[in-house]
Amino acid sequence: MRINYNELKETFKKILKTRGFTEERATEAASVFADNSRDGIYSHGANRFCRMIKYMDEGTIDPKAEPTETVSFGAFVRMDGHRGFGPTNAKVAMDKACDLAKEYGIGIVALGNTNHWLRGGSYGWQAANRGMIGICFSNTTANMPVWGGKDPKIGNNPLIVGIPRSNGKNVVLDMAISQYSYGKIEQTKLLGEQLPYPGGFDTKGNLTCDPVEIEKSQRALPIGYWKGSGLSLVLDMMATVLTAANDVQAISNFDLEIGLSQVFIAIDPTKGSSVEDTDARVSRIIDDIKSSIPANEGTKIYYPAEREVKTREDNLTNGVPVVDEVWEQILKLL
Repeated sequence: MRINYNELKETFKKILKTRGFTEERATEAASVFADNSRDGIYSHGANRFCRMIKYMDEGTIDPKAEPTETVSFGAFVRMDGHRGFGPTNAKVAMDKACDLAKEYGIGIVALGNTNHWLRGGSYGWQAANRGMIGICFSNTTANMPVWGGKDPKIGNNPLIVGIPRSNGKNVVLDMAISQYSYGKIEQTKLLGEQLPYPGGFDTKGNLTCDPVEIEKSQRALPIGYWKGSGLSLVLDMMATVLTAANDVQAISNFDLEIGLSQVFIAIDPTKGSSVEDTDARVSRIIDDIKSSIPANEGTKIYYPAEREVKTREDNLTNGVPVVDEVWEQILKLL
């Protein structure tokens, strides 16, 4: 079914207010879920809502907690997220990084003891919409084997890079270190579909496109095989060192994926060049890649986040797709 965007957001907001969110924070949090589904990231929008409410009801997430600064010097700030709601914690952290970048040219915020931020690309968009280059990454529970191993030891630690364009058509790369995020694997399973390319190993050690088998084996495939494995490792190290908080191993010892470590970096390109110059340079690169000869006839070349904008426009006009079963579960929370 398709649900009007405003109806979707208002439904989320009503439910969040019953869980201790203030009017302002309920609006912010509801927007996160609604915007994710609006842009086609259903796995981190409506599909994830009931699970997050369950964590609040169980006390895993404290909806009233807000991040506080524990260390601050120059362009660097360290924050404690107090196990609060991950997306609003992340928004505060990226806003702070952007504020620091306005002053110093670059800002770095290390946020420890926080929770899942849902769609990491939200914070790349957040920085880019403020005219900043935004970089952020998070660690996770161990859900992927290190290259050459069989048991989960590393996380599919997401990495995001946002590049601003004054027309709002920002370039935002949002990638998990596994070939597919577990949210995408879950969404594909929910729809009864197969992944378009192998995304992990089955229980017999064979590469597979079957999301059910990947969930059983807990052996997602790192991007670039050994290269992705190494990238996951160093992202976890940087996040842990800068936050002085939990690494993947520590998080994996918790009952749930909580107490994450995240890093938010903002760079102000106007400190070195004009907005017009940035636009021209980014557009030149985009124009060049779009001149590529498509590998398959009738297909187009897209830059990161371009298809999200197209999906956003369609969903705002025609309603946001929500799986019937998911919508029924959400309405039961009212």
